[in-house]
Amino acid sequence: MQRLRQIKFLDTLSKKMVAGFLVLIVIGTFLLGMPAAANNGQPTALIDVVFTAASATCITGLTVVNTAEHWSTFGQVVILALSEVGALGYMTFAVLLSNIMRRNMGLSTQLMVKESLNLENLNDTKSVMRYVIGLSVLFQAGGLALLAVDFVPRFGWQRGLYVSLYQAVMSFCNAGFDVFGDSLRSFRSDNYVLIVTMVLIVAGGLGFLVWRDLLLFHERHRLTLNSKLTLLTTISLFIIGFFVLLVTERNLQWLPKGTSLFNRTVNSLFLSVTPRTAGLVTIPTEQLHAGSLLIIMILMFVGGTPGSTAGGIKTTTFGVLMFQSIAQLRGRQDVEFSHRRFSQSNISKALLLVFLASIVITVATLILTQTEAIPKGFGLEYVVFEVLSAFGTVGLSLGLTPHLTVIGKIVIMLLMFIGRVGIFTSLYSLSKRQTKVNLIRYPEENILIG
Repeated sequence: MQRLRQIKFLDTLSKKMVAGFLVLIVIGTFLLGMPAAANNGQPTALIDVVFTAASATCITGLTVVNTAEHWSTFGQVVILALSEVGALGYMTFAVLLSNIMRRNMGLSTQLMVKESLNLENLNDTKSVMRYVIGLSVLFQAGGLALLAVDFVPRFGWQRGLYVSLYQAVMSFCNAGFDVFGDSLRSFRSDNYVLIVTMVLIVAGGLGFLVWRDLLLFHERHRLTLNSKLTLLTTISLFIIGFFVLLVTERNLQWLPKGTSLFNRTVNSLFLSVTPRTAGLVTIPTEQLHAGSLLIIMILMFVGGTPGSTAGGIKTTTFGVLMFQSIAQLRGRQDVEFSHRRFSQSNISKALLLVFLASIVITVATLILTQTEAIPKGFGLEYVVFEVLSAFGTVGLSLGLTPHLTVIGKIVIMLLMFIGRVGIFTSLYSLSKRQTKVNLIRYPEENILIG
């Protein structure tokens, strides 16, 4: 009976979370659909407005129109606001408003916060929310100040502060929108801007729970298992991605002659960081070698950390399955890490998540191969790359998104939404199933595997 109530509660909670994101997209669609939102003063096509609002709310950054050229300052600010709310979660702003009005969080609000941030205990909601709001302000304000050092002398005070704010917010929120028109390609020789941007991307993708553990380490003298696994997986993927990309891109040998070794290294590191759902690029993605595209697609599929501004299946899911595989190869029944044992529930949930994600990606790819034209020189990777970018809420593109058909835009929007809200939340919101208790258990029998 208690299990039935728990599942019904999750169903209701998931529907509220999905509804909240849908409301944000509708509001964004209304604002971006206004003539004042476009540079030409004309209303933008409805499908393109909805796509942009969905991409911003789901902090993806895939665009069907150039953000810098098409949208006015008003439109760009709307996109900025949608990305901010989408990254931190609308519940964060609801709690912030309650604090400003000096109202206590109700039980339902605390439960929504607990679910949206993947918290284990209800008692953590207030303290974690303080960290979410505080760290978000700290990192973005710090990023604004650091970037202004470079951008203000380059663009002047007004334009410099504006682009500094935009870049700081989009980097921390892991959204791929930019107001330069070419992402960061014109800044690939500016090591300072690239390093600051990478720090903001990593800070946003690491997760607020991990940051809380790190900041409280001097008091607790320990990290939670979740934080240890997150840090190990994140660092490992960064290092592996960096060295593999160094090899596949020959240390970016096609860059102009005279490019310093340090700048080549920074650009290679940036190329390893940005697929973790950031979507900002210094190098044209379509010019990368096949091996580089493969490693980037893997990084996009994995994504960032639960409870962060990132998408994908998440680093913890990938980490659990890696340790599960190692344990099986060693003939061990328990899956252990840092003197702890992962629960079978964790392992089963991780396997289910990867299985469902694979089905979603496969179906979306199949649809797009039938509706979209693949240009000469490209193969299936042209579609798969875009699908993984949308599902991982990354924003990288090989050039397909601006040329999508109406059906293609709908498919990509659904992928971005599922990637941001989460597969389990999406399924719970659509589920009308009734929990059944198995009164009969059949005999167990093995089959041949592999």
